[in-house]
Amino acid sequence: MRPIERVDKPSDAVPHKLVGAEKTAPGGALDFEKLFAARLHAARVRPYLASALFALHPVETRQVPTMAVDRHWRCYVSPVFVARTPVEELAGVWVHEVSHLLRDHHGRSDRFAREHRLTGRGERLRMNIAADCEINDDVYGDGLVRPEGAVGPGSVGLPVGELMEEYLLKFAVGPSGWSTTWLDCGSGADGLERAWELGPGGSHGLTEQERDAVRFRVAEGIRGRPGSVPEGWRRWAEKAFHPPQAWRELLGAAVRSAAAGSGAGEDYTYGRPSRRSAGVPRAVLPSLRRMPPRVCVIIDTSASVSDAELGSAVLEVAAIARAVGGRRDLVRVLPCDAAAPFVHSLCGAEGIPLIGGGGTDLRAGFARALAAKPGPDVIVVMTDGQTPWPATRPPCRTVVGLFSRHGARNSWAEHDPEYVPDRPPAWARVVEIGSPGPTRS
Repeated sequence: MRPIERVDKPSDAVPHKLVGAEKTAPGGALDFEKLFAARLHAARVRPYLASALFALHPVETRQVPTMAVDRHWRCYVSPVFVARTPVEELAGVWVHEVSHLLRDHHGRSDRFAREHRLTGRGERLRMNIAADCEINDDVYGDGLVRPEGAVGPGSVGLPVGELMEEYLLKFAVGPSGWSTTWLDCGSGADGLERAWELGPGGSHGLTEQERDAVRFRVAEGIRGRPGSVPEGWRRWAEKAFHPPQAWRELLGAAVRSAAAGSGAGEDYTYGRPSRRSAGVPRAVLPSLRRMPPRVCVIIDTSASVSDAELGSAVLEVAAIARAVGGRRDLVRVLPCDAAAPFVHSLCGAEGIPLIGGGGTDLRAGFARALAAKPGPDVIVVMTDGQTPWPATRPPCRTVVGLFSRHGARNSWAEHDPEYVPDRPPAWARVVEIGSPGPTRS
């Protein structure tokens, strides 16, 4: 990793105060009119960020070199910095700081630090630099002037267009290179709380629900202006509306929920007498017992499904067997491409023959599953979605594990490059699974 030089730079040690009607900061008052004029300019040139910009609460302090934010959406402002900086540049700093919060750099920094076992202020400085590189490669221009000394990917010899986590793997803070220890965007940029921050118990901070509401409004504004928003912000808005999901947990919960549905596998048994028998002398009444559900797993084995995805499907079959209490005799596996010639009882997940490799028509799989006697209580389908679906709802619950195909248009093509499959029908519980691997030729 490329080293960056660290050079100490002194900072003022004047305690901060909340912005209010009084202007009593030692050494010169904060110019509120200039600060808020800059925020208004930022909202005019980046209207999709307006709700976030006006959600920030300013806090006056001389312990930051420029402006900084904490994770509770407070913006700490240096009066000296505001006095010497033109309004157009201040507007860019407003956008820069609110971008740290919208992109969750504090939470991402904490996760990166835990995963890589990073400690110390030097590592947090590195995270601040990497977060700045992620933001500054597309934040300026079109009405926002780049402030002097702003850190960007080009200034440290890094490629543009990457994420903070990718930048962190490509450089280090070392004895030669850059003088960046003055850089301090607050805990909102790197997750490390500062002594001058008000903390979670301070006034004017946003709750977690309020922060989520601000992000949602910004994402909604970005989606409403698709032609005037940088690509990085469009990707962020898409994730804000459709956040990554822990698909294994969701799929397991969907199967368990379907298996526990009313009317699934209920029968009377004398193996456990009814509690009502006490009210009927010299008679033994059967109790109503819920039997484990019968599950049929339809696995898409067409050519558009990769070997890695088939491996994921086999692992899920084993998990489904555990979800029904280990009763493998109640789980059947049905490989299907354009036809479904065989139904296999589950003995071991490693012994399932996943034959196929042609086109896809899972309607044949549904028909074969429903023709079995006794019929299934739950049907689980593992597919990439490149299939026609049954026209009518099956008489049992259906869960679809859908292999992800986001942003990979060519992977939709089986025989027609313009073919884009329909989404699974509304009567199926759909869970997005992972990301696609290379398809089999």
